[in-house]
Amino acid sequence: MIDPAALALNADCYCWPVTRELIIKQILQQNASPHMEALLSDRPHYFASTTIFLAKNVLEQMSRQVHAIETVVRSPKYIEMVRRRGACSKDWPHQSQTDGAFMGYDFHITDNGPRLIEINSNAGGAFIVNMIEQAVRGSSPKASLGLLDMFQSEWKKAGRIAPLQTIAIVDGDPQAQYHYPDMCLAKTMLESQGLKVVIVDPKDLSFGNGRLRYENTAIDLVYNRLTDFDLSEKDNALIRQAYENDAAVVTPAPHHHALYADKRNLILLSDPASLKELGASQGDIDILKAIPKTVAVTPDRNLEMWEKRRKLFFKPQAGFGSRGAFRGAKLTKKVWADILKGGYIAQDLISPPVRAVTIDGNRAALKFDVRVYTYDGHPLLYAARIYQGQTTNLRTAGGGLAAVVTIDTPSCYSFDKETEGDLRTN
Repeated sequence: MIDPAALALNADCYCWPVTRELIIKQILQQNASPHMEALLSDRPHYFASTTIFLAKNVLEQMSRQVHAIETVVRSPKYIEMVRRRGACSKDWPHQSQTDGAFMGYDFHITDNGPRLIEINSNAGGAFIVNMIEQAVRGSSPKASLGLLDMFQSEWKKAGRIAPLQTIAIVDGDPQAQYHYPDMCLAKTMLESQGLKVVIVDPKDLSFGNGRLRYENTAIDLVYNRLTDFDLSEKDNALIRQAYENDAAVVTPAPHHHALYADKRNLILLSDPASLKELGASQGDIDILKAIPKTVAVTPDRNLEMWEKRRKLFFKPQAGFGSRGAFRGAKLTKKVWADILKGGYIAQDLISPPVRAVTIDGNRAALKFDVRVYTYDGHPLLYAARIYQGQTTNLRTAGGGLAAVVTIDTPSCYSFDKETEGDLRTN
């Protein structure tokens, strides 16, 4: 259980407003791009106008769930299960000791604690979140160092002895991506450590003499921002070749997505009987009961699932960024027919909590989830995504990415629903 005052604080308190100008100032100070101000102007809802409050025990419960999942995922029986499923089976043992940069665990916070709803293998936005944290809460050197150390760790875990020198941040048409400012911040932060960093489209890479290259620069490590998770698309063939030939360290790599972020994994992770068969400890099985029950959508369950659809949330097993995801109550017969064709999972619906916000002088309640950015099972950053609609987005007035403020004991704080401002201690 969690202190209900924490949820009440988010739902009822119009406190701790955050001005957009404050965050923009913090980002511009990094000199990450001469066009940064214009880039942020084109993204008016990139960051939220407030923060999210969480009790310390909620953060601890999320960490325990992450640790339990990591323990299961690293077990030989689990890995073999993923191999048998056919997902990236030929990718082992390519760089199998790496952990994958920027794993993202997404939670809804409920009266009974945090409930994991999704795992992502290339969670974007961490560098923007780091700036929001610094703007709202002051300097965060620990988080910054964690972000930088992650790449050095991946390099060493891949068996490299020579120093890491060059990194390519890779995405399709990167300047057109919504998270391009985040990539620019990543580049600047990594360059501050003496590394050479480029942001490139995979079509601009070449492969020769056993090395992946950008122009005349040999690439040591690829920070993979692509949503072609198995690198099967034609434009990404050279990255795939470098990965399979160990010519560059690729992180996150296809096997990271297969092991963690394929949504079929939630079917197993939410099933105590399957976890027991894999040899999971009873302690980890009990912790993972917090994951909403997840099942495959199959034609033979057509009538059963349609009848209970209002209590379910449907997601494509290889989806990302909420694309193709549907709340059951919003389904039409046409969409349901498409879902039944295959490739979907159904998850017990866990309603998101709400945050009280002020938008252009008007008060409103927006939904939010909490993302834990991790590396090697350890939290790097906590962030909230505040939104309106069926799924998370960065298109909601007053919404966007937000800092998480930890409250020691929520019930020892008081607030006035009618007055904006900082919290008061009792």
